[in-house]
Amino acid sequence: MNLYERAFTFEKLSEHVKTKQLQKHCFAVEGAMRHYGQLFNEDPERYAACGLLHDIDFEEFPEQHPGVGLDWLKAYGYDDEFVTAVKGHGSHGEARETQMAKTLFAVDELASFIVAAALVRPTKFEGMEIKSVKKKMKDKAFAAAVNREMIKKGAEELGVELDVHLQNVLDALIAHEAYLNTLSMSLVD
Repeated sequence: MNLYERAFTFEKLSEHVKTKQLQKHCFAVEGAMRHYGQLFNEDPERYAACGLLHDIDFEEFPEQHPGVGLDWLKAYGYDDEFVTAVKGHGSHGEARETQMAKTLFAVDELASFIVAAALVRPTKFEGMEIKSVKKKMKDKAFAAAVNREMIKKGAEELGVELDVHLQNVLDALIAHEAYLNTLSMSLVD
């Protein structure tokens, strides 16, 4: 059993996350994490697994999230760095000291935001540029639940200029959508 193999991580996600909306959010974070894993010369599949499983307990235990999920991840065999990254991905004031933890925090809200922006475009991701993402970020009524300050803080903690971060995550999601389509899945359908 490879803890970072997508078939294994998807199976674990599917045991706990039944709604397509939350699954798609996890897919988006998975794609952004894989991309950054490659950029940072880290194991992209390990990063992707962290992204896919970061909200594993949210549907069943929203009030305790991510606490219950941390116990599950430990039981599945994930190491402390992996579990600590999941622990620090929210706005609960957890210190994010590792590259993986900073990355997960930085991509979580942004991945959802970019998918939301793609969903209102007739061509979805096709031809999408960061200028349209930036325009949507200025519109406080659009995807109002997405915390823009967390997006900015995430880029800052990651040490990546915001525009570069936006482009990285957009590129990641475009590539991940193509990959998901080979599995008869999608971020936007």
